[in-house]
Amino acid sequence: MPEISRFLGMIIAMYYQEHNPPHFHVRYNEHRAAFSIIDLALLKGKLPPKVLGLVMEWASLHQQELLVNWNLAKEFHELHPIAPLE
Repeated sequence: MPEISRFLGMIIAMYYQEHNPPHFHVRYNEHRAAFSIIDLALLKGKLPPKVLGLVMEWASLHQQELLVNWNLAKEFHELHPIAPLE
Protein backbone atom coordinates (compact mmCIF):
# COMPACT_ATOMS: atom_id res chain seq x y z
CA MET A 1 0.00 0.00 0.00
CA PRO A 2 1.76 3.20 -1.13
CA GLU A 3 2.31 5.68 1.67
CA ILE A 4 1.36 9.24 0.72
CA SER A 5 1.89 11.01 4.06
CA ARG A 6 3.18 10.36 7.57
CA PHE A 7 2.84 12.55 10.65
CA LEU A 8 2.41 12.25 14.42
CA GLY A 9 2.57 8.46 14.24
CA MET A 10 -0.09 8.23 11.53
CA ILE A 11 0.53 6.67 8.13
CA ILE A 12 -1.76 7.71 5.29
CA ALA A 13 -1.88 5.40 2.27
CA MET A 14 -3.86 4.30 -0.79
CA TYR A 15 -4.09 1.01 -2.63
CA TYR A 16 -3.78 0.75 -6.41
CA GLN A 17 -6.98 -0.02 -8.35
CA GLU A 18 -9.14 0.18 -5.24
CA HIS A 19 -12.95 -0.04 -5.18
CA ASN A 20 -15.22 3.00 -5.02
CA PRO A 21 -15.98 5.29 -3.27
CA PRO A 22 -12.68 7.20 -3.46
CA HIS A 23 -10.97 6.76 -0.09
CA PHE A 24 -7.71 6.62 1.80
CA HIS A 25 -6.43 4.45 4.64
CA VAL A 26 -4.96 5.47 7.99
CA ARG A 27 -2.78 3.35 10.27
CA TYR A 28 -2.01 4.48 13.80
CA ASN A 29 -0.41 1.93 16.12
CA GLU A 30 -2.87 -0.99 16.23
CA HIS A 31 -5.73 1.11 14.82
CA ARG A 32 -6.86 1.07 11.18
CA ALA A 33 -9.46 3.18 9.38
CA ALA A 34 -10.63 4.17 5.91
CA PHE A 35 -12.09 7.58 5.02
CA SER A 36 -14.09 8.82 2.05
CA ILE A 37 -12.29 11.54 0.12
CA ILE A 38 -15.51 13.14 -1.13
CA ASP A 39 -17.21 13.81 2.21
CA LEU A 40 -14.38 12.82 4.61
CA ALA A 41 -16.67 10.31 6.34
CA LEU A 42 -15.25 7.38 8.28
CA LEU A 43 -16.01 4.32 6.14
CA LYS A 44 -14.45 1.56 8.19
CA GLY A 45 -12.42 1.06 11.33
CA LYS A 46 -11.80 3.16 14.39
CA LEU A 47 -9.22 5.68 15.59
CA PRO A 48 -8.74 7.38 18.96
CA PRO A 49 -10.79 10.63 19.07
CA LYS A 50 -7.74 12.94 19.01
CA VAL A 51 -6.23 11.07 16.04
CA LEU A 52 -9.59 11.11 14.25
CA GLY A 53 -9.72 14.90 14.59
CA LEU A 54 -6.18 15.31 13.27
CA VAL A 55 -6.90 13.07 10.27
CA MET A 56 -10.05 15.05 9.47
CA GLU A 57 -8.14 18.34 9.72
CA TRP A 58 -5.36 17.04 7.45
CA ALA A 59 -7.79 15.56 4.91
CA SER A 60 -9.83 18.76 4.68
CA LEU A 61 -6.65 20.68 3.86
CA HIS A 62 -5.57 18.16 1.20
CA GLN A 63 -8.85 16.91 -0.25
CA GLN A 64 -8.00 17.92 -3.82
CA GLU A 65 -4.55 16.28 -3.63
CA LEU A 66 -6.18 13.11 -2.30
CA LEU A 67 -8.52 13.04 -5.31
CA VAL A 68 -5.60 13.49 -7.68
CA ASN A 69 -3.81 10.56 -6.04
CA TRP A 70 -6.99 8.47 -6.17
CA ASN A 71 -7.14 8.95 -9.94
CA LEU A 72 -3.44 8.16 -10.30
CA ALA A 73 -3.83 4.97 -8.24
CA LYS A 74 -6.70 3.78 -10.43
CA GLU A 75 -4.26 3.82 -13.36
CA PHE A 76 -1.28 2.36 -11.43
CA HIS A 77 0.66 5.63 -11.69
CA GLU A 78 3.07 6.80 -9.02
CA LEU A 79 1.31 8.68 -6.23
CA HIS A 80 2.38 12.12 -5.10
CA PRO A 81 3.46 12.68 -1.50
CA ILE A 82 1.16 14.99 0.46
CA ALA A 83 2.52 17.34 3.10
CA PRO A 84 2.00 16.26 6.71
CA LEU A 85 -0.07 18.17 9.21
CA GLU A 86 2.07 20.75 10.97
